[in-house]
Amino acid sequence: MEPLSLHFLHEQAGARFQEVNGREVVADHGDGDAEYRAAREAVALHDATYREALRITGEDRASFLHGMVTQEVKGLGAGASTYAAMITVKGAMVADARILRREADLLLDLEPGLGAKVREFLEKFLISEDAELHEATNELGVLRLLGPRTADLLGTVTGSPFTPLPQDTTRAVTLAGQEVVLVGSTRVEPHGVDVLVPRAGLEAVWKALVAAGAGFGLKPLGWWALETLRVEAGVPRYGQDMVDTTIPLEANLTHAISYNKGCYIGQEVIARATFRGHMNRKLAGLLLGATEASPGTELKKDGKKVGWVTSVVRSPGKGQNVALGYVHRDHLEPGTVLTVGEGPAEATVAALPLS
Repeated sequence: MEPLSLHFLHEQAGARFQEVNGREVVADHGDGDAEYRAAREAVALHDATYREALRITGEDRASFLHGMVTQEVKGLGAGASTYAAMITVKGAMVADARILRREADLLLDLEPGLGAKVREFLEKFLISEDAELHEATNELGVLRLLGPRTADLLGTVTGSPFTPLPQDTTRAVTLAGQEVVLVGSTRVEPHGVDVLVPRAGLEAVWKALVAAGAGFGLKPLGWWALETLRVEAGVPRYGQDMVDTTIPLEANLTHAISYNKGCYIGQEVIARATFRGHMNRKLAGLLLGATEASPGTELKKDGKKVGWVTSVVRSPGKGQNVALGYVHRDHLEPGTVLTVGEGPAEATVAALPLS
């Protein structure tokens, strides 16, 4: 298991750790409910430096990656960011990524454990283009801020009023003496900002945010509180709700797809599915009440399998267990009651987001 760069700081703060796809994450800091409340009512700071990264350099880097992902890349200006999926010729997902176009390269920000897989996929199609892939996980890390006091905190640490960043919008600032990039990350929590920090500056930036955040009710946020926020927001995570058989449209990833960009690997499958107007199944919200269900548990209607559960959390906001799962299109109407596993437990289909 690859340890976090800031392991020693979290250990001093009483954190508990776990492994996700070969990388260490902070599970919690002893009070997951307090962490969740901070993200909803004040501000929370999550160490996401377990994420992996690749860089692409070379004159053809933009045109090459443009043909490999579902989203526009060639049209991105320097400093701009976007979210995209990588899919096979059959339309099934390989991974998802945040793409940041910098002056000298393209940065791919990836889920933990996906760096080698994505590099292998891209290199398979890299033939004559002037483009080169580089490991970048050890070059920078992601710290994630969530909660309504995020702008107040960033204004304090940067020394000037902070204007909120819409999703994928970027801003370069100096923080604790480090040149960092702020990226709007509002899908999980509407005030979210990711701070991309050089690895050597992580400790300084973390300590500065924690110190300044004390006046705004900041709490460090662990993996499980973040997962609760993610599920409530209806945001799928690759490796949990999306796997190598998932078609992006099944996972509601329309925001990751450009329909005007031209050819890319898997485009024909996406175009056919879009023209048809529906997918046979889609990711939906599920209200479980007190029912405990595990990922992979089947969902049934009149004894017939119509879907399965992918993520399950206890929702403080809903006061019950909630889940994400795939449901056949005939049973997607909110309020539809499905049997969980062999019964008698039931799940009620709910519109996303759940929060």
